[in-house]
Amino acid sequence: MVLVLVTSTAYAADINPATINAAEPSRKTLSNDKPTPAGVRLQVLLDRARFSPGEIDGRFGENAKKALRAYAEAQQLPVTDEVTDDVWKRLQADDRPVVANYTIAEKDVAGPFLRKLPARMEEMKDIPKLSYTSSREGLAEKFHMSEQLLSALNPGQRFDRAGDVIAVIDTGAGQAKTSEKADRVEVDKRRQTVRLFDKTSTPIGFYPATVGSEEKPSPTGTLKVTEINRNPTYRYDPKYHFKGVHSRRPFTIRPGPNNPVGTVWINLSAEGYGIHGTPSPGKVSKTQSHGCVRLTNWDAERVAERVSKGTPVIFLAD
Repeated sequence: MVLVLVTSTAYAADINPATINAAEPSRKTLSNDKPTPAGVRLQVLLDRARFSPGEIDGRFGENAKKALRAYAEAQQLPVTDEVTDDVWKRLQADDRPVVANYTIAEKDVAGPFLRKLPARMEEMKDIPKLSYTSSREGLAEKFHMSEQLLSALNPGQRFDRAGDVIAVIDTGAGQAKTSEKADRVEVDKRRQTVRLFDKTSTPIGFYPATVGSEEKPSPTGTLKVTEINRNPTYRYDPKYHFKGVHSRRPFTIRPGPNNPVGTVWINLSAEGYGIHGTPSPGKVSKTQSHGCVRLTNWDAERVAERVSKGTPVIFLAD
């Protein structure tokens, strides 16, 4: 309980729908140290423009800066960690409010929910479904936001009663989905990013990622998508020798958003490698992976919609 209280106090009282919808990003209004209304609005507009900042938390951290740089480059504007007038003018052309009301549905609170997510993989193998630990976690992920930001926007809300109206981030998920497929995917191992390009080499998607580790680096060169599995079952093989996993026998972990590979697995043409989701969206680009390409669940699902069997996936080393 103490940890939750400490985390929640990081969100000041000025984090509310009115201040967020009216916020203008600048050196003074953006911060990596604390969430700000401008940080939330900037992250949402980047997310809507297909340049994902990862989990929306209101901080102007490295993932938000990655998305900002990629957006400026795609717009053929100077690449910088500052929100220039030209970049902001183009982003705010989408002038819809970034915070909206949402009525909690029966399915949002139906569960079943896990009482606690085990820390070790071996302890997950007998759980029937790796579901969310609470309706709050599910709602936060549904709207691409941190649980702490969701709580800050809804003081005193328990998120466990259908029919309640809450404030959420409007990521534009209700807008028409594009059917445009990616011609290729580029995974930048140094920058820890994933980019999608169309046939004219125009970027059509950008996502912060966790790409490999010193223990198990990601491959180099060109692979191809061989299969797309939604709600995947995770299969552990002892030959992987993952740090912290001591089982000498193979085991499986059932599907669910808190499965080690999240809600989607995009299999690549090298044994054991893929692009996938994660149960910990706030850690994307901030931890290491077991050689694969880890995205937030919602970003992994976006990539899965845009690729198909045979799509080239190019791993860039430099």
